[in-house]
Amino acid sequence: MSELTNGQDAYGHAAYDYYRGKGGYEVNERDDGFVGIAVGPAAYFAEHENWPPHEKEAIRLARGKVLDIGCGAGRNSLYLQQKGLDVLGIDLSPMAIMVCQLRGFKKARVMSITEVDSRLGTFDTIVMYGNNFGLFGSFERARLLLKRFHGMTSDRARIIAESNDPYLTNERCHLEYHKRNRRRGRMAGQVRMRVRYQKYATPWFDYLLVSKNEMEMILDGTRWSVSRFVDSGWSLYIAVIEKERQRHRA
Repeated sequence: MSELTNGQDAYGHAAYDYYRGKGGYEVNERDDGFVGIAVGPAAYFAEHENWPPHEKEAIRLARGKVLDIGCGAGRNSLYLQQKGLDVLGIDLSPMAIMVCQLRGFKKARVMSITEVDSRLGTFDTIVMYGNNFGLFGSFERARLLLKRFHGMTSDRARIIAESNDPYLTNERCHLEYHKRNRRRGRMAGQVRMRVRYQKYATPWFDYLLVSKNEMEMILDGTRWSVSRFVDSGWSLYIAVIEKERQRHRA
């Protein structure tokens, strides 16, 4: 999905309205007809002291030059910027980037994850909070981009990525969706969806939810591997992903 037009920028309008004290919400619509209310902008503006414990724990591992993918309203980028780190935040929502700038974030750019490459520089940490491992979209695209990220990061780089295990549910509508995906040759948690707010709606896009085992399958052969998982106590978790060390021949 490329940069959103004004009419497509549902998330950005919701974030801007929230920033102005005029509410804001998100409706997630799935391609099987399921509709749900998302956590919404309040979570994306939360101060560090109000973050969930697993997010507080993992963000301490960010270091050096940081790329925040899917920075949204800028909560992670602003926190790391305040800690003195050099942070570039990207998001395909122009209005979300505008909100970041209004809040004092210095280096925010409108950009899709698929546009990320070595021209942005060399990074020591890539942050994918807010369940943003999902932005990879599919098994194949995740592997392609992870290999690209390997070439634009330092030797001791790490990716701090949040995901949501789609199998930790008893909801019939979700379990049926998993079966539907498998019949179509897709990963069970490969969600086809769009975001709506008022009259605004994003284009349809793929959002990838994976279990820990599935994440490790995706990473296999990309020269990245999980060094540890940080659990939330429910289906959300954060993976600390690091470069595999080269084996030196005797």
